[in-house]
Amino acid sequence: MSKGMYVPKESQPKQGGGTAKAKDGKRKIVAQNKKARHDYAIIDTYEAGLVLTGTEVKSLRQGRASLTDGFVQIDGNEAWLHNAHIPEYSQGTWTNHTVRRKRKLLLHREEIDKLASKSEETGHTIVPLALYFKDGRAKAEIALARGKKEYDKRQTLREKQDRRESDRAIAAAKRKQRGE
Repeated sequence: MSKGMYVPKESQPKQGGGTAKAKDGKRKIVAQNKKARHDYAIIDTYEAGLVLTGTEVKSLRQGRASLTDGFVQIDGNEAWLHNAHIPEYSQGTWTNHTVRRKRKLLLHREEIDKLASKSEETGHTIVPLALYFKDGRAKAEIALARGKKEYDKRQTLREKQDRRESDRAIAAAKRKQRGE
């Protein structure tokens, strides 16, 4: 290109370092419900969108949320997330949100119908597993789950501990074999 020649903006080469986000489908996890995986046997998982206010999104982007007491309820052909704790946005004003309000989950009609019918069965519930951002949108991973009995929880912990011990033994044997 010669100096002083006009080149339309569309044909100019793009400059690096723009603010556009790459849409690679990676998840930025904000909160996880580890207690749910301990207390429940996970049957099926679903990804749901969340209807949030602006200050809730800003608070989530700061990485602040808790799902420990959260649960999902189907009400009038809509799925609602209850008791999820998203703290108030620190720079928020009178427009700040209520901390533990119920939030609408965005699911397909077939998924809502399936969850509603399964959750009515004895011992089944719907629990939130994680809150995360995917392609810039807030998502919730929810699961259809069945409550574990106390002996099931102990069995799971025992299996986890046995697996950890066997992994350690294998690693020690490999180190010994290499001569470390």
